[in-house]
Amino acid sequence: MPLNNPGDKRYNQYSSFLKNKFNAKVYKITLDAGFSCPNRDGTKSSGGCIFCDDSGSFSNAHDGLLSIEKQLQISAERLKSRFKAEKFISYFQAYTNTYASVDHLKKVYDSAFLHPDVIGLSIGTRPDCVDEEKIALIASYAQKYYVWVEYGLQSMHNKTLQAINRGHSFEDFVKAVELTKNKGINICTHVILGLPGETRENMLDTAKAISELGINGVKIHLLCALKGTKLEQMYNKGTFKPMEAVEYVETVCDFLELLPPDVTIHRLAGNGLKKILVAPRWLPDKFKVLTMIDTELEKRNSRQGSAFVF
Repeated sequence: MPLNNPGDKRYNQYSSFLKNKFNAKVYKITLDAGFSCPNRDGTKSSGGCIFCDDSGSFSNAHDGLLSIEKQLQISAERLKSRFKAEKFISYFQAYTNTYASVDHLKKVYDSAFLHPDVIGLSIGTRPDCVDEEKIALIASYAQKYYVWVEYGLQSMHNKTLQAINRGHSFEDFVKAVELTKNKGINICTHVILGLPGETRENMLDTAKAISELGINGVKIHLLCALKGTKLEQMYNKGTFKPMEAVEYVETVCDFLELLPPDVTIHRLAGNGLKKILVAPRWLPDKFKVLTMIDTELEKRNSRQGSAFVF
């Protein structure tokens, strides 16, 4: 089936899904609540994940001095002016945003709704940093707001998770998903393509595994080397070689074909900050990559879910 227009995607694009759901332009506001991570403070292991820089993969870091309310106000005004945004989802992105006491988490999450145009909450965290009490707190917001928990899985292969110093297992992820399901909370899974030692078949194993768990959304990232990370050292030594654009696009399309058609796709092309990106250098050209994905799916006459076994 050919593309009818530039907005007619062959995958369930999250931005379009939100616009249809809320009949408005909905944008995420990334927020920094000053959380840490058990994989960086020595609780789990030393050094953190090999790909994580000092910002905790936070693409729009604040200076750490602004209140959540002020961050919301500044970002909402900017997004309204630049993109004509109408509604917002407060997104706690950097580090592990359930890594605190429930009392502290409640204060932080409550502040996420201090702007009148916020209609939802998204919480980025690790699958080994939730429990029944924390999930119950998050579920309480789902009674009134649109709520997501975003779990960083990266790969279903424990050997890979050990190689990247992830500090949790695939079994931890499955447990977290089961704990979160059926509570009014949407679940988004983060995966990374091009991890050390993984073949395309290994990557597609991850697609098959998460497709069986009843998740609601997926973010697909490309492994990239950022300044100040162990992965940068590996790249400089020649022990890490990032995927080429064509290889990445083909693997993404394979991945999409294996996902259920109703899963929302939150990201397909990363945008590693140019100032700290070491490799691959083609990564920041986000729209070119997205166009390549559209073209590849059209060439295959394929779409998300075409190879999913119901």
